[in-house]
Amino acid sequence: LMRIPIPSLNEERRAELKKIMGGLAEKAKISMRNIRREANDKLKKDLKDKKISEDENKNTEKKIQNITDKQISELENRLKEKEKEIMTV
Repeated sequence: LMRIPIPSLNEERRAELKKIMGGLAEKAKISMRNIRREANDKLKKDLKDKKISEDENKNTEKKIQNITDKQISELENRLKEKEKEIMTV
């Protein structure tokens, strides 16, 4: 059995963790935007191949944008909660 002492977080380490979390959140946002872009590209291809109508294309693009916005705002809310949790002593 090994015990590893872990010191409590100091202000400097808390700020560093906050910065790391911000970077991870930004990577997640970029991934979400890339997924949105890929979906929109597929829609454009389907529209060009006449597999879907323009109305379907526009409606689906709006749905995709709403889902993306919802997920990004949820991510930002969770990030704010975690930052607040980390910064409390």
